[in-house]
Formats: sequence, structure tokens, C-alpha cells
Amino acid sequence: MRIVTPFVAVLLASASVPAFATDKATGPAPRAQGWLVKSYGEVEMPAAAATAPQAAELKKIAVTRSPADMAKLQWWSVGGPAYRWNEILLDQMQEAFVTLPTSARHLALFQAALDDATAVARAQRKGATGPSEYAAAAAAAAEVMAYFFPAKAAQFAAKAEEAVKVRLAAGADQAQDAATGRAIGQRIGALAVAYGKADGSDAKWTGSVPEGADKWKGTNPIAPMAGTWKAWVLTANNEFRPAPPPALESEKLGKDLAELKEFKRSPRSNHRATFWEVNGGARAHTMWNDIAREKLLEYGYTPAVAARVLTAVNVALLDAGIACWDAKFTFWYPRPTMVDAELKSVFPPPNHPSYPAAHGCFSTAAAVVLAGVFPQDKERLLAIGKEAAEARLWAGIHYRFDIDAGQEIGRKVAEKTLARSFDSRGL
Repeated sequence: MRIVTPFVAVLLASASVPAFATDKATGPAPRAQGWLVKSYGEVEMPAAAATAPQAAELKKIAVTRSPADMAKLQWWSVGGPAYRWNEILLDQMQEAFVTLPTSARHLALFQAALDDATAVARAQRKGATGPSEYAAAAAAAAEVMAYFFPAKAAQFAAKAEEAVKVRLAAGADQAQDAATGRAIGQRIGALAVAYGKADGSDAKWTGSVPEGADKWKGTNPIAPMAGTWKAWVLTANNEFRPAPPPALESEKLGKDLAELKEFKRSPRSNHRATFWEVNGGARAHTMWNDIAREKLLEYGYTPAVAARVLTAVNVALLDAGIACWDAKFTFWYPRPTMVDAELKSVFPPPNHPSYPAAHGCFSTAAAVVLAGVFPQDKERLLAIGKEAAEARLWAGIHYRFDIDAGQEIGRKVAEKTLARSFDSRGL
């Protein structure tokens, strides 16, 4: 029997979010399709049996639980099982200074694991009993984060144990349901680690920077193999590869260089360019995930939808990055300041080829996905994505055709991600 005091019942009710009809007015409906599993019945764990000692222990806990226990329950319950773990991983990646496109790779794999783990647990529940989605998410999160940061494996395991035990202490889960959920999460976590070890992200670059006036100049380019990594929704990594950039002697290049040289910089344009240099490169993944979590709470979407939204935005970020890097290291196009020495940028350009613009790829992809699932904020979200792309022109580090190509990649990847993720998108 689940032990839930009146206070716990009120708390759980406030932490949950209402269900909604799957139509354009109310929100997206996740497709019943896993990322790491073909079907949710593929990972079916036998239910753990309830025991008399467990029931006695829960009764004891009900009497001795503290206000601190309830505060922890509330913290872990907000947004559903996947919500807090997204925040925790982002903090870890910022601490380790994991930047794009690697951060997008980590997030896509991590959220796919949590999406599948919670969906499998939910599919096996029968009414109020069955595997705990929170335990499944915690176990999967610990497995995948330990793969990313092995030196902190014990810390992640302890965090996962806290997430499970706080629900037991509050009477929100039964011990046998937590045990079954944990087993599901560990299984899905292992599948995610196996996927990650085979996605090509550990491949070493053995090539060289091509020579020529129409080629990027530099050494040790950032993530030159990212365009070869395994994608989630792209049919092929070059599926959305744009047409070749204009020749150096072309009228198009002359026109776009003139636009850069004639742009009237101001304190505002320099400020926004600098903002996006920070929040579009080292922290774009953090910013877009923070926006996603904020909007999930505002819209009151169910935990199942929340898990899928967080997966979709990060899959789009990764696949847009893969498509972008495929093009960058196909064309090796020089930065504007490499073509015209008279052009001075607000800050040095990133250490990779110019075409297409990465900010256009990443931020457009994230903005289009979030605009699709949060329709009341569509215009604002798309405007944020557009500014992220345009700011690179204000900084003098990208041509207009770089930005246009990047935005096109981001849009196409986002649309394909939405179609893969949801039956009804609210677009």
C-alpha cells in the first residue's frame, strides 16, 4: 500500500502537470517511438515483489520524515523525472567547459536515454503501481554521466540514489517500484553508453588543412571530425549540405564583403555580438536548454512531453551541428578577415572554416524546435534564433551567405526532428 500523508498528496499534486489534448491548440503529442529501443516493450523488467519488511520500513519513514525530506521531494519533482537531470548535466558540462558541438552530442545522448527510460517505465505501469519513472531516470542519468565524466561516477551514483530515496522517504514511491525503475534505467543507460561508444565522436583527425587562396587558414581546427559523427534524424550527414560558397572573384562575395565593411557598428551591436559570442559558442546549448525548461513549466506540459521536448531540442542541436561541420570541412571556406585584410572584426573568429555559420545552424535549429512546441512564444523564440545568426555579421566574422546557409540547415534539421519526435506539434 502506498503511504501518502495529506501533505504529501498536496505536494505531489502541485508538482505534477495537467494532461492535454493532442491538438494544435494545446501542445505536442510524443510519438510512441524510442530513440535507443525500437519499442517500449523491448526492455521489460519483472516487477519486484513487495515485502513485509519494506512496508514496515515505509511506515517508519512516514513517521520520521523531516521538512528537509519534503523540500528535496519538491525539488526533484518539479518538471517531471527528466527536468532536474538536464540542469545537472548542463552544470557539469559548464564546469568541464565542454563546448559545441561536443556538448550537443552529450545532451542528445543523455536526453534520449532519459526519454526512453521514463517511457519504458511508464509503459509498464498499471494504474498507480509499477516501475518508478523517477528511479528509471535517475539510474539512466547516473550511467550516462559516468560515461561522460568517469572520474565523477561515484558522485553521480550518489545523486541518483538521493533522487530515489527522497521519494521513498516521502512515500511517493514504493520500494519495489523504485527497484524495478532502477533496473530499467540501468538497462537503458547501458544501451546509451554502447551507442555513444559507437557514434564516432572519439575519432581522431588525421587530415591536413588544404592550401589555396580560397581556403581557410589556420591550425588545429575545432572538431574537424564532427561532420562524420552518427546523427539521430539525418538520413545522411550531407543530407542538407548547401551549394558551394561563391568564388573569391564572384560578384556575390564582393557584395557580402561590402556589407560587412559598410556596417555601422554601435555600442549596442557590439554588445549583442559579444553576447552571442559567449552564448552562441561555449554556452548556446545551456541557453537553449534553460529556455526549454522555463517554457515547459510555463506551459504545464506533462512529464512525458517534457522529456520528449528536451530530447528534441538537443537532437536538433546535434544534427544541425553535424550537418554544419560536414559542410565546413567540405568547403574549408576562408573567414572574411582572411579575404580582406582591411576588415576588422569585433573579436577573433572561432578556429574553424566560415561556411556555413555555426550560430545560424545551432540556434536556428533550437529556435524552430521550441517555436514548434511552444506556439504562444513562436515569434519571440524565432527572433532570438535570428539574432544569434545575425550577430555574427555585426561582429564581422561571417558573410551574409554563411548566415543564410546556416539558418537553412538549422531549419531543415529542426523540421525533421519535430516530425520524428511528435505526432502533433502545435505549429
